[in-house]
Amino acid sequence: MLRSHLPLNAMRAFEASARHLSFTRAAIELCVTQAAVSHQVKSLEAQLNVTLFKRLPRGLMLTSEGETLLPVLRESFDRIAQTLGRFEGGHYREVLTVGAVGTFAVGWLLPRLPDFQARYPFIDLRLSTHNNRVDVAAEGLDYAIRFGAGAWHGTEAFQLLEAPLTVLCVPQIARQLQAPADLLKYTLLRSYRTDEWTQWFQAVGLPADTLVPRSIVFDSSLAMMEAAQQGVGVALAPALMFSRQLSTDMIRQPFEVGITTGSYWLTRLQSRTETSAMLAFKEWLREVVAG
Repeated sequence: MLRSHLPLNAMRAFEASARHLSFTRAAIELCVTQAAVSHQVKSLEAQLNVTLFKRLPRGLMLTSEGETLLPVLRESFDRIAQTLGRFEGGHYREVLTVGAVGTFAVGWLLPRLPDFQARYPFIDLRLSTHNNRVDVAAEGLDYAIRFGAGAWHGTEAFQLLEAPLTVLCVPQIARQLQAPADLLKYTLLRSYRTDEWTQWFQAVGLPADTLVPRSIVFDSSLAMMEAAQQGVGVALAPALMFSRQLSTDMIRQPFEVGITTGSYWLTRLQSRTETSAMLAFKEWLREVVAG
């Protein structure tokens, strides 16, 4: 009968020998003798009652049983090494993986991250960006920050903040905009949500049948605002996410009117149990948003 606890040294000897296909090179890596490695492998074979290697005149060849065992041990040893590597100064460094819509990540989250790092120095944050289309499960994310109404299938959503869409453009264009109707002279920049400009025009009192002039569609507000800053046209974007550009007069907001089409949400799969790192990040966001 197979023992429930196999010796770690024997498994390590097999894994190293399988990588090198040599007891001698495995022994050098493990700082033991070649005889010790060979003995450990034989011991493991005896406990499993299988042959893991074919002993050849010039090296080793894995048997089918050895080929089955090797990737399992290799993954296990890698995971052990990664886990041990997260201990530092008597603390365990937790990994937190967050995917955030690019506009929120660059315009709001990044300037505030030093505070999070100072409060939670033993959380390793791994941040990726997306264009509001994200597969949380496939990408292995703990959290996803996205824009919308807060309803995503199989997802728990925590509202962070609203970010009304307003007109943003370079100062040269802003000086030419005396009334909302003046916008009809310019190229309008928008997201893939087709009715945003129509909603804004209605909010400022223009007729519902106002024809939107030529426009350029972007899948990212970051790209849209880059175009706006280059004078390509006038953007309808969340001013809150571009406060730095507004404060330095790189862009201007010629009209105060904004429209709310959604909010930014912190989301996770309902099947994903929140870790201590996730809860810390969520609480930190809650505090910062509350101000």
